[in-house]
Amino acid sequence: MRFPQVTSENLARETFHLPADFEGDLNLCLIAFQRWHQPLINSWVPLARQLEETHPAFRYYEFPVIRRLNPLFRSFIDQGMRTGIPEPVARHKTITLYTDKAAFKQALDIDDEEDIRLRLVDREGIVHWHAAGAVTKEAAEALEQVVDQLLA
Repeated sequence: MRFPQVTSENLARETFHLPADFEGDLNLCLIAFQRWHQPLINSWVPLARQLEETHPAFRYYEFPVIRRLNPLFRSFIDQGMRTGIPEPVARHKTITLYTDKAAFKQALDIDDEEDIRLRLVDREGIVHWHAAGAVTKEAAEALEQVVDQLLA
């Protein structure tokens, strides 16, 4: 499983060519397909922040995944998200992917859009761990263990 090559902007209007522009040696991708997925994403953020503090080579990102749209619609959606996310750090970490959703999901072995997906990837795009859904004790411990092992 590999994170596909995709170019997009974060909510701070910075361009990312992924996976090469991931800022960490390991990067937790919190992937959402529905607006109502945000509370599920938010359930992982405290652990992701803790891992960033513990491991300088770890980063996390939020990826709302939306089908390809023309620039006018993309601008409208991104501006709406910027209004709802005033914090600069959160804007930097939120990269809206306007992409071929079917190809994106296939590359990351995602079979539906009913739940959030998590992928721990390196700068080469190799997936080292994956999960779905809100944070659980078991999933959190598994993520921490993999991060500790790979960044030790």
